[in-house]
Order: sequence, then C-alpha cells, then structure tokens
Amino acid sequence: MPLYVVATPIGNLEDVSRRAARVLAESALVLAEDTRRTRVLLDALGVRVRVRTYHDTGREDAASEALGVLAGGGSVSVVSDAGTPAISDPGSELVKACVASGYAVVPVPGASTVTAFLSCAGLPTDRFQFVGFAPRRAGELREQVAAWSMYEGTTVFFESPNRVVPTLACVADVCPSRPVVVGRELTKLHEEWVRGSASD
Repeated sequence: MPLYVVATPIGNLEDVSRRAARVLAESALVLAEDTRRTRVLLDALGVRVRVRTYHDTGREDAASEALGVLAGGGSVSVVSDAGTPAISDPGSELVKACVASGYAVVPVPGASTVTAFLSCAGLPTDRFQFVGFAPRRAGELREQVAAWSMYEGTTVFFESPNRVVPTLACVADVCPSRPVVVGRELTKLHEEWVRGSASD
C-alpha cells in the first residue's frame, strides 16, 4: 500500500475533495501536523481513523510507525494543517523515507495556498517562484529580498502575521516600486487582500 500525500482545505472545509475523503477513510494511519485541526476535518467528513502527530519533534518515531504500517500492508496518509503537505512542511521528510524504502507515494491533489493566491492576486502567473517562508533574521531577509527582486516573475512567500509589517518594510526599502499583494485568511470568512506598491 502507498503513502498518500493528501491535500486538505486551506480554510473552507467544503473544499475537500471526494477522493481525499475516501483515501483518509481507508487509511490505517493519518500523520498530521496538528491532530486537533485534522480531527475537525475528519469529524466533518465522518471519518474515524487513527491519527498521529507528525512535525519537527518526534518525527522519526512517527515515520518509523508509518513505515511499519506500510510494511504490514496498510495505507498511510500524510496531511498538513492546510493545503498540500510536503510543501514548506515536514511531510517532505516522510516522502523521502518512503521513497528510499521502496514504497509508492501517491498525490491526492487539492487545495494549495500558493495557487489559490496566484489565481486571484492579479500578478503575472506565467512565471513564478515559491520560496517558502521568509527568513526571520533581518540581514538574511534583506539578502533574500534583494535576490527575489532580480527574478523576472512573481515571487510568492509565506509570512507570519506578526512579521508581515517588518517584512514589507524590508521589501519597500529594497524595491519600493515593486507591486505587492498580501492575501490573508484565504477561503475563510474574513478573507482579505491588500494591493499596492511595496512603499504603499
């Protein structure tokens, strides 16, 4: 049986696919970033399955258990809190471990914050790069923003609400006229978009 990489809704629970619901229900084990958030989704789907935490701490033990389930003929699903796992997410390590052990890894595509954002941002989408989370350290952030400013397409990155203002100030300092779009709470009740130049 394979490891399923299952995309989950990024906010609105109605965005889960029928295939994702079926795969989760048929799994012997679901590995999740936060079991509480995953339980909300599973309860909404009426799915009863064993769920284990899979994040930075205890990752090796969870991966070992998942490999044991696969060796026993059961299927395992990995999910993130929102969107597609293994993208800026520790799920990528589990995928590597399964591939190295000879198990199939099967995508169950669905919601993606990056593509949802790009589809509505109003920025060029014919060429873009996704760079994960912005660096936390000021010097490293400035260096990265300078590199991103040289890219000839759209750059998409994640940022914490607590750091978005200093990060935007850094972008404005490096490239003040660059068009910037900030999307927040996508697909949720309080979805918000802010558009303008970096200096704006």
